[in-house]
Amino acid sequence: MRKTDDQIRPTRKGSPHLTVYCLPEEKEQIGRNAKNVGLSASAYLLNVGMGYEIKSTLDSQLVGDLVKVNADLGRLGGLLKLWLTDDKKLAAAGSTFTEGTVRALLKRIEGTQAVMFESVKKL
Repeated sequence: MRKTDDQIRPTRKGSPHLTVYCLPEEKEQIGRNAKNVGLSASAYLLNVGMGYEIKSTLDSQLVGDLVKVNADLGRLGGLLKLWLTDDKKLAAAGSTFTEGTVRALLKRIEGTQAVMFESVKKL
């Protein structure tokens, strides 16, 4: 069955285009803004012009970073728990359990928490 002219939907490529005059710096900024939200400059400007809310992909990237940092904290906590509860295995492996080792691990955990806190502040 053949489509009639009534049934054919117009596409944007076949529609008239819109020209936007801007300075080179403005064009670069629009390009950066579009890239930050994962859109082409054309799609970005169309969405802004139509009044749509632009949703950033940066938020999802930050959430991914937080998940990685949280996993690091879990691994470090598990290691600390192993050191504190299973002295026999450490002795058999020739490792010595020292206060300095625990303090170094705690400092590392605190550093990771600081990275996580900075990521949360960005959200």
